[in-house]
Amino acid sequence: MPVEAYAATRPQEGRSANEDAFLVDTVGTPLIALCDGAGNAERAAKKVLRLFRKLFEEATPEELVRFPTWASWVRVLDSSLLGGSQSTFVAGAAVGDRVVGACTGDSRAYLIDRDGNARILAENGNGSTGKFRLGSGRAQAAPIHFQLQPRDVLLLLSDGAWTPLSLELLRRAVVGASLKHFSEVPQAVLDAASRTGRADDMTAVALRVRS
Repeated sequence: MPVEAYAATRPQEGRSANEDAFLVDTVGTPLIALCDGAGNAERAAKKVLRLFRKLFEEATPEELVRFPTWASWVRVLDSSLLGGSQSTFVAGAAVGDRVVGACTGDSRAYLIDRDGNARILAENGNGSTGKFRLGSGRAQAAPIHFQLQPRDVLLLLSDGAWTPLSLELLRRAVVGASLKHFSEVPQAVLDAASRTGRADDMTAVALRVRS
């Protein structure tokens, strides 16, 4: 299924360094990922994405669609940062007509479907998802698994991007920008999140099946 994916990121107001890192790849199996580092954060987030990319590329299609594969990757990524900086992790891959992935820490994944309805797919909270960051030694993967329809949007946000936004404000930003060029969706989300300032680094990554 042909997909398109774009990302946008902005540093915290008054700072030039950005501690978020993202991955967008639409060659082969489409993949998007986002990490929000802490401590020596920029390097931690990029280190996670480098290792994750290697694990992903070595997996078979059969392994990609199984959540235990993603859970095992989160454990490997968690161990890779032990004793140092920590990072959130959220990622999704379009495998056939499904999106599969995982989330740990306080970054989030959302689905804005083709009818304009928005819901959270994975988040930190309520004891039902992985609230601990990679590097804590306690990171657990929350699953992302759903059928992707044409014009559905998978959206990954760091906490700096989702915290200022209600689900309705997020929905409006995505739906409005989707009527233009899809590349404008991440920027529109960050514009909406920045209206009261940028208290943290903020990143948005969006993926959609072409209609």
